[in-house]
Amino acid sequence: MNVTIPDYLQELVYYSGRLSMQEFLRLLIQKFPGQITFSTSFGAEDQVITHEILSNQLPIELFTLDTGRLFAETYSTWSSTNDRYHTQIKAYFPDYRNLEKFITTKGPNAFYESVENRKLCCHIRKVEPLKRALQGHAIWITGLRAEHSPERTGHSLIEWDAANNIVKYNPLLNWTSAEVQQYISKHNVPYNVLHDKGFVSIGCQPCTRAIRPGEDFRAGRWWWEDASKKECGLHVSN
Repeated sequence: MNVTIPDYLQELVYYSGRLSMQEFLRLLIQKFPGQITFSTSFGAEDQVITHEILSNQLPIELFTLDTGRLFAETYSTWSSTNDRYHTQIKAYFPDYRNLEKFITTKGPNAFYESVENRKLCCHIRKVEPLKRALQGHAIWITGLRAEHSPERTGHSLIEWDAANNIVKYNPLLNWTSAEVQQYISKHNVPYNVLHDKGFVSIGCQPCTRAIRPGEDFRAGRWWWEDASKKECGLHVSN
């Protein structure tokens, strides 16, 4: 299905490069009241954005994708974030029928067996719930950073996400890890303690390990696969 890119996209591109994150968020709220949502996985980048939204009481929805196989430390970060900001971050779960079929027919750890199985698992646990979460919204805010991987350098601060038919805003795209950590320390933002143990990019527990010195930031994700295939399908360059 062909979807027309909205006329206002270029205007948003213009302002995104000239306003601070907080200023641009307020502009989005003015233009798209009740139509903005932010997806968090409770990683360091997402916690920065969470603080920007909730500490300023911005009317922006927050949600997370609970795949059912997250680290205990991630759930702890989720809980401490709710407590810190006096909020309840909405959770989206996989469709149990699709998940039951996948596990019954392929096994609980089929994602180790082939790229196809792993991508199907990601689709069931992440991509499909994301599509449900984004329904009815005009703007999707993410914690995507170009430093994460070469594949993510193709993204822009504001871009059209054709897969989800939505405008995507990546406010931390050009931030460095040092800048993220400085922000977290300065504002005493809750963060996942796995970051202190060598985990840079944190996803599902069976598919994430700590990285070694000199490795790419996302080397710990699906480490048994070829580097060029290391995306779950949530963020695809257009």
